Amino acid sequence: MNARNRLGVRIRRLVILLLCLGFAAGLLPPAAVRAAEAGKVVRVGWHEEPYFIRDDSGRCSGYTYDYQQKLVAYTGWQYEYVTGSWSELTRMLKEGEIDLLGNVSYTEARAEEMLFATLPMGTEAYYLFVPPDSAGIRAEDYGSLNGKRVGVAKGSIQCDLFRTWAEAHGVRAELVEMTCTEDESLALLGTALDAFVTMDISWDRDNAEPLWKIGASDFFFAVSRDRPDLLAELNAAMSRIQDENRYFNQALNDKYLGGTETNYYLNDSEAAWLADHGVIRVGYQDKYLAFCAADETTGQLTGALKDYLDYGASALENARLTFEAVSYPTAAAAVEALQRGEVDCVFPANLTEYESEILGVVVTPALMTTEMDAVVRAASVKEFLRQEQVTVAVNRGNTNYEMFLADHYPGWQTRYYEDTPAGLDAVAAGEADCVIISNYRYNNVAKQCERLHLTTVYTGVDLDYCLAVRRGETELYSILAKLTAIVPASTVHTALTYYSSEDVKTSFADLLKDNLLPVSALAAAVLVVILFLLLRSIRAERKAIAEERTINALNRKVFVDALTSVRNKGAFDEYLESLQARADREEGLAFAVGVFDCDDLKSVNDQHGHDKGDEYLKAASRLICRVFQHSPVFRIGGDEFAVVLLGEDFQNREALAERFRREKDRAAQAEEVWERVRIALGIAVYDPKLDRSTGDTVRRADQLMYEEKRRRKAEAPQGN
Repeated sequence: MNARNRLGVRIRRLVILLLCLGFAAGLLPPAAVRAAEAGKVVRVGWHEEPYFIRDDSGRCSGYTYDYQQKLVAYTGWQYEYVTGSWSELTRMLKEGEIDLLGNVSYTEARAEEMLFATLPMGTEAYYLFVPPDSAGIRAEDYGSLNGKRVGVAKGSIQCDLFRTWAEAHGVRAELVEMTCTEDESLALLGTALDAFVTMDISWDRDNAEPLWKIGASDFFFAVSRDRPDLLAELNAAMSRIQDENRYFNQALNDKYLGGTETNYYLNDSEAAWLADHGVIRVGYQDKYLAFCAADETTGQLTGALKDYLDYGASALENARLTFEAVSYPTAAAAVEALQRGEVDCVFPANLTEYESEILGVVVTPALMTTEMDAVVRAASVKEFLRQEQVTVAVNRGNTNYEMFLADHYPGWQTRYYEDTPAGLDAVAAGEADCVIISNYRYNNVAKQCERLHLTTVYTGVDLDYCLAVRRGETELYSILAKLTAIVPASTVHTALTYYSSEDVKTSFADLLKDNLLPVSALAAAVLVVILFLLLRSIRAERKAIAEERTINALNRKVFVDALTSVRNKGAFDEYLESLQARADREEGLAFAVGVFDCDDLKSVNDQHGHDKGDEYLKAASRLICRVFQHSPVFRIGGDEFAVVLLGEDFQNREALAERFRREKDRAAQAEEVWERVRIALGIAVYDPKLDRSTGDTVRRADQLMYEEKRRRKAEAPQGN
């Protein structure tokens, strides 16, 4: 080793020794050591929900927060959070006081002051909001905004979007650039501001309502010009995230921005269409439970579609929808009726874009989704899974299944039969290899399948059921599409589960076939007259037994409250048992139970009749489901409900409880007495130190609910 090399080695050893001494003596601060170990420290701006959320337990989430945590996987960055309003943080980014800011729309002027990522984070829409009682500004008259004070976040893209929108509509309003938070700006509506422009999720329906959509914009991560080193790493990380999951942005949008509150409002053109058109006629395929059918007794619509339309009728804030259901023997017949103009829309529809164009219709987003099963001979399951040539039995006129096969199994041969039972007979006889059926419809043919020794195989494909609307009916389509966004998935799933067993009935003929030998022996031993009387008695008795068995089976398996379509007390008890089992297995399982009690049900029953009392309970159920739409809701007593909060709803339970109180106060102002629901709520968090079982959590929630009732009663004004 030469002298130069020996000198270099000595210098490196000296540096290492000095560093070790510095660490030992505490000369280097721990934070600097951790930063050196973990990666670059990046100062990021922290602003309002839904981009940054901190719950009562201090846990963080949000659109930008989640995105930044994903970036760490490819950058190793450490974040230092700087809190402020969006306007304050934008200024700090320009001046180099922070390094990174999310949710920044691109403009050429901004590009001179900050660096933008190549790929967008997502897209957001902006609306003009006014106070709920603002009679001076009307949706049908843009000129009513003239001379009004319209607030926007200072330096935001909303400023430019509003100016462009105002010019296009001949509006002359005073633009007020706000430096406070959006919540603070919205609180000024009706006093310092006449209107405010913001995102369609950043508002409280008690204090503001959307009037017009101003525009939309992609938004980006922006980097301080003092930190160009971050931009290349940011672009590379975002590119790798998109390679990993091209739908990453969409997933965040669905999680944090997808539940747009403006879906609850009709715009002016939609409202005008509804006022002019009136009743919306819905054509549907008959004898198609669990989805839809005409009730054999009343002829009225039953099935999950009925529950969907019932919920959707009162789901909008500024309009009530009226539906008229019309049955048709097949889906093809319903589509033909739509083309003739007999109905306004058709369910169920499952069409590709090409098929929709040929038929002259458009389809809404999915109302319901079902797994598709193949019913095959039980002895031939393995052969079916391996065979290449398959003959499938198809109902005549069922266009949805024909489209399903064309999309997913174009090589299969089709053979047509009058209905599903005829197709199942064909499979059992070897004329066909399978029948394709929704998993929600299998219960309706389960007995026949058992008798024919048939079983099901999951095809691995799900089928979406939508509404079809004639092309050109843009306002109707928009209204129906809004309903698909606001009717809770839990309501649809509960209805499908309930009606999947609704059509399962055991007839006397079935019982006779199952007991042919005993009945024959009895018939031979008894006189004709006695036999006639006896058979009549047996028929009545066995019908009662069959109905009792069906009811018991439903009580054991379906667990659905017939009045409100939410789950019932039996389902609640079973759910608590499953939670208890999880709590016993999983350390730190976090959940809460909410208990609700409706006031005034007795007085509504006494003064207006029990049918209005039922309406009162259904209104209460809708209110609870609307607020807690991501959690299971149960009716556990005559006027009592419960909800179990897990995951995101558990984290946001305080905010949900506050929203529930606001919604309840709004409902108390309803025009009809039976829609003025007054509900007490108590929420208790499961704590293994306090609760020996989940039942203890329910009891604590019940106590909190009654405390609220007593407190509310004590605060109520006393009469003379």
